[in-house]
Amino acid sequence: MAYTSLLAQIPESYFGKTMGRKVTHGPLPLINLAVGIPDADTPQRILDALTEAIVKPENQKYLAFQGKTHFKEAIVSFYQRHFGVTLDPETEVCLLYGTKNGLVALPTCVIEPGDEVLLPDPGYTDYEAGVHLAHGVPKRLKLSPEQHYLPNWDAVDTSDTKLIYLTYPNNPTGSVATPEFFQQTIDHFRGTPTKIVHDFAYQAFGFDAPNPSILAAKGAKDVAVEVFSFSKGYNMSGYRVGFAVGNAEIIANLQKYHTHTQAGMYGALQDACTVALNECDDTLVQQSEVFRRRRDMIEDVLTKHHIPHEPIKGGIFLWLQCPPNMSSDDFITYLLQEQSILAAPGHPFGEEGEGYVRVSFAIDEQQLDEALKRLATLELLYQA
Repeated sequence: MAYTSLLAQIPESYFGKTMGRKVTHGPLPLINLAVGIPDADTPQRILDALTEAIVKPENQKYLAFQGKTHFKEAIVSFYQRHFGVTLDPETEVCLLYGTKNGLVALPTCVIEPGDEVLLPDPGYTDYEAGVHLAHGVPKRLKLSPEQHYLPNWDAVDTSDTKLIYLTYPNNPTGSVATPEFFQQTIDHFRGTPTKIVHDFAYQAFGFDAPNPSILAAKGAKDVAVEVFSFSKGYNMSGYRVGFAVGNAEIIANLQKYHTHTQAGMYGALQDACTVALNECDDTLVQQSEVFRRRRDMIEDVLTKHHIPHEPIKGGIFLWLQCPPNMSSDDFITYLLQEQSILAAPGHPFGEEGEGYVRVSFAIDEQQLDEALKRLATLELLYQA
C-alpha cells in the first residue's frame, strides 16, 4: 500500500486496525475488555425523539450549517446547569460530527504549519493524527502516576507550544482533574500564545466527585475550548454527535472548517440530542453509579489479591500494571491465551504506556465478575 507523504507520517490507528478483528484465544469463553463502548442501550426518551424527528419534513432537507437554534440553546442550558458556565450559542458553540472528528480537526483550526503541539502521554491515540494533518509538530506531555497523571506546568517547557491537549477523566489511566488544577492551568497560559483543548468525553463518569469543566475556571474562555461527547454518558456512540464550546476564535475557525467539510448535521440527530441534554440528566447520574459500582468491584478484587493498579477516579477503564518482566504485548498475549481476556496494550497510548494494559469495564456485571475471577488468578505473576 502506497500512502501519500502526508498520510505516511500518521501512525496506524490501533483501534481502527484491531476493532472487529477475529482473535484466537484460550479454552475459556472470550471476554472482550478492549473497547470502551458503554454497554447499555440509548434511553427510550431519546429513541422516541429520534423516531418522531425522522419523519419531519424539515429534517429531510439541508439545514443551517451551524445547527438548529434549539440544539445550541440546549447546550448552553446544559453548561449553565451543570457547571455554572455561560456560553453564547452563536459564537461559543460548534457542533461536531463525532468528537473524534472535532479533535482531529482542531489543530488545523488553531496552529500554523511547524507549530508545536503537546499531547498527553499516556493519552488518547488519535490526537497525533490531527497534528500531522495540520503540518504541526507533536511533542510528548509526559504524565506520571506520582503526579496523578496531572502535568506540573512549572516543569514543562511550553515556550514554543501553541496547543495543548488535555483529557480528564483520562483515557486510559482513569485519573481526574480538579477545579484547582484547571484554574492553575488557565492562569499559567492566559496571556500567552498557547491554547488548550480539553477532551471531556467521559464527563459523566466521576466516582468520588463530579468532574469539573475547564471552562468553569476564571478566564478559561480566553484560552480554552472543551469537547463534549454524547457517546459515553448517553450510550449514543453510534450517533456520532458531539460539540465544542469555549474560546470564540477557535470556535469560529471550527465553524469555517465545517462549512467546507460538512453540509449541516442531520436534523433528527439534533432533535434527539436536544432531548438528551434537556431531559436526561438522570441518565448521566445512573451511568456514573453503574460504573462506580463496577469500579468498586474491580478495586476490591485487585487490592485483595495484591495486584498493582492505578486508582480509578473516573472514566471507564482500568490502567493495569504488567507483571514483572512482561511487556505490554507479552501481557496481552498471556491474558488472551491463558485467560481468554482481550484487552488493549498500553504502548499505543504513548511511550509512558509501555508496562501497562488498558482494561475496559464497559461490560455487564456478570461478565465483569467472571473477568475479575480470572484476573485474581494472576496474583502469583506479580510476586515473581
